[in-house]
Order: sequence, then structure tokens, then C-alpha cells
Amino acid sequence: MTLATVNKILSTEEALDIIDSAIKQSQAEGVFVSLSSSESALSRFSENQISQNIHKNRFNLTITSYFGQRSASASTTELDPDAISNTLRRCEDLARFAPEDPEWVELLSPQTYEDREPAFDLATANISPLTKGEMLEKVCTKAKQQGVNGSGTLSTNVSLNAVGNSLGLRACDRTTEADFSFTARIDNGSSWGRNTAIAIEQLPLLATTEKVIERAIASSNPQEIAPGDYTVIFEPSAMAGLLPWVIWNLDARAADEGRSFMSRSDEAGKPAGNRIGEQLFSPLVHIERNPNHPLLQSARFFGNGLPNGNLDIVKDGIPQTLSYSRYWAQQQQKTPTGGLSPIVMTGGNKTIADLISETEKGILVTRAWYVRYINPRTLEVTGMTRDGTFLIEQGKIAHPIKNLRFNQSLPEMLHNITDLSTTKRCGGSVIPGGKVNNFHFSSVTDSI
Repeated sequence: MTLATVNKILSTEEALDIIDSAIKQSQAEGVFVSLSSSESALSRFSENQISQNIHKNRFNLTITSYFGQRSASASTTELDPDAISNTLRRCEDLARFAPEDPEWVELLSPQTYEDREPAFDLATANISPLTKGEMLEKVCTKAKQQGVNGSGTLSTNVSLNAVGNSLGLRACDRTTEADFSFTARIDNGSSWGRNTAIAIEQLPLLATTEKVIERAIASSNPQEIAPGDYTVIFEPSAMAGLLPWVIWNLDARAADEGRSFMSRSDEAGKPAGNRIGEQLFSPLVHIERNPNHPLLQSARFFGNGLPNGNLDIVKDGIPQTLSYSRYWAQQQQKTPTGGLSPIVMTGGNKTIADLISETEKGILVTRAWYVRYINPRTLEVTGMTRDGTFLIEQGKIAHPIKNLRFNQSLPEMLHNITDLSTTKRCGGSVIPGGKVNNFHFSSVTDSI
């Protein structure tokens, strides 16, 4: 038996050639083409044994044709030249009869992108199912030895994204990502951990496994405590379940139209601009968009072709910018920003253990789960703790506690941050753990 080890995604040259060919065939007044190609592989394990292997190759080409302020898009998942030509003709036919777009903006002119290559690890791109299976065998063996039920995933993803238009815009990036997620269950105890990295060799599989198993055992037989306002120590993974909600809601249009926690109102309650420049959060809060971060080294452009570079979002607790779409930037005479990701929040020099040792009474939260809006205008959310929640007394973990539901204003949470731990890559972000005063728990839950 021979195991295939070479990834099959397009090369940069092949991707740009396909985009060039589609643009040359266009009969529209303007055309924008986006292309994505990826190869993903996921190994799933449960009950301490591998249960599933999935391998996917994906290709997608989307063409948007413009006639004046009329436009339409069509997509294909086939590389065949005839399929691409048919897709082009179809979107042109639709564009001719589409209604005019009242928020139309002209095509993006050629952009200048950072002179760097996003991180691409060849070993991760070419790793075989057998090698991943051997890695997971060690994880499952350790779980068996400790008497816990282990489950989770180990995945890799190789992706290419490219864009181009009839004005000469061209951009293409390739990236790799590896991800390991592990949950350990024992009786009524549970814990979870996740690591994401550029390369699979950077994932601390066994160290993560050992920590999760230890915490799962420690979380058994939790006691119930009364809901209320507590000082909370958030692990980076728990903070990563909450902080992005704040960044997602830093939209300039929503703020200016009175639909955001960033909105200002006049005496009559009507929208009166936004709250950029106000001291909304703790002075410890520094957040930026930083695709150059060593743990990320992500793409240089967004899906619409705008450059993705470093951008201050919050400095010393004061919001510095909002996310401006090209249309809203044009209306407000601002520069379009593109999205505000990847999120990088500055941390401190302390460990989570340090934060715990300096806490007289509080709660340690490993994971924020099932977070949902209560009030988008104030950015109050609800959610639950999960996979290891502990009471802290006199600077030490006293005992595990039953999971709690929280109802909390996230801007208020950032305002109440009193200390931060070192940072960790969490998915596509880099985030520290944190100590927060007066975090509100509304009820006890039966979830494990």
C-alpha cells in the first residue's frame, strides 16, 4: 500500500492564471474574481480510539460581473475551462437584469500588500494519515492509562486564496494550519483543551493531554455555589470565547446608526456619532489587528482585496478605530479598514497560577460555551461555563463547582479587567487569560 503525501491544492501561478483567463473572457464593464483552493484532513477519536478520518479537496471560483451599478455573481466548483466560461456567461446574463445597487462602489484599484510570505509549512501540508494516527495513538494510550474517556480531533488545513479584477488587482496567498482538540471525561468530571498552530509539529499534543486529564480528574464531584457577582480568572481559551464578540461589534455603520454599544445618542435619543476615543475599557486592554504576529503569520489581504496589515483597535482601554466597509467609508469620508482580524490582545508576564495565587475568592473558568446575544445594542450576552470550573479561596483552587450560566455586558467585562496573563494562540487569535471583577452569574446549570 502506498500513502499519498503530496497536497493537491493549486499553486500560486495556477490560481492567478485561472483568474487572468476568466477576466480576459469577460464581456462586462467590470469583473471581480475570487478563487479558493484547500485540502483539509481531520482525524476524529472517541472512547480512546480513532473513529473517523476525513479528507477533503475543495475548489471554488466566484465571478462578479458589473454593468454600471448592476452586478451579479455566480460560482463553480469545477476547474474545467468550459465550466468557468459558463459561469462567467451566467453571471453576466444575471447582471444585465439585476436592479441597480444603491450602495454600489467602484472596483478596487490595484493595492500594495506587505512584502512578506504568510506561514506555509510543507510538512504539515504533506502529513500522512498514518503519521497522524501514530500521534493520536499516544494521546489515546495516555487517556486509557489515566482511566478517562478521551475524545477530540487532530486536523490540518492547507489553503490558497486569490483575487483579481479587471482594473489589474491581483493577490494570492497560501497558508497552513494544524489544530488539536481534546476532551477528557471521568464520571461527572470533564475538561477540554485546544491548540492551534502554523505547523503540526508545533502542537504540544502530549502536554495538552496531560493537563486536560489532570483537570478532568480534579473537576469530579463538583459542588454547587450560589449565583452572583464574582471575581473570575479566565483561561485564554475562555477569554477567546468572549473577546471576539466585542471586536465583531466594532462596526462603524452600526455605531453611527445607533445600533451598537459604540453608538452615541443626543438628548432626544437619536444617533449622534460613535464613541471612538472614549475610555470604555480598563487601561490594561490593548488590542490590535496583527497578521504579522509570530504565532499567526496569516494572509496579507481580505476577500475583497483590501490589504490586511497591522491596525490599533484598542489602546490603553480606548477604542482607536471601527471597521469601515468600502461603502460606509465612502459615505463618512474615511479610509476603508477591512475586517478587524486577526485579533491580537496584549497580555502580561503572569501565569494563570499567578493570577489564582493573588485572588482571595473567585472562580476559575476554563471555557465559555454557547455564547449568544441578549441585547446587541449593549452587547450583553449569555453563555455557560464548561469543562472544568473551580472555586478559588485564599489564593488556591478549593474545589470544583457546578457549571454556571452568565449574563454579562462584555464592554463592562473589559472595563473590569484588573490583570492579564501571558498570551496563547486560540484558533486564529492571540489572547491572554484575564482577571475580571464583578462578573455576573445568573444561575447554576446541570451541564458537565
